[in-house]
Amino acid sequence: MAAVDGAYDCVAKTPLGEQTGVFTVISTGDRFNGTFAGMMGSLDVKDGVVAGNKLTWKMEMTIPMPMTLECEAEITGESLTGTMQLGAFGAAPFTGTRRA
Repeated sequence: MAAVDGAYDCVAKTPLGEQTGVFTVISTGDRFNGTFAGMMGSLDVKDGVVAGNKLTWKMEMTIPMPMTLECEAEITGESLTGTMQLGAFGAAPFTGTRRA
C-alpha cells in the first residue's frame, strides 16, 4: 500500500452546502483510481495522477446537473486537503481524514 492509499472521510464546502462522503484511493505507481461516494451517489476517479503526496483527478457528476469536476489534493499523514473546481460555480475546498 502506497502512502496515499486508503479511504478518507471527507467534507466538501460546495454552493449546495457541505457535502460529506468517502474518497477511496488505490494507487499503482504514478496513477490511481477510486471513487467518491457521497450524498449524491458515487463518482469514479478519472485520469488520477500521483506525484509524491499530491493527487490530481477528474470526476463526472450527473446529479444535480452534468459537470466535470477537476480535483487536486495533498495528503499529509492521515489528513487530506484539496480543491474541487465546479465549473461556473468556482472552487470548493474539501478536507478528509484517513480511516483506520
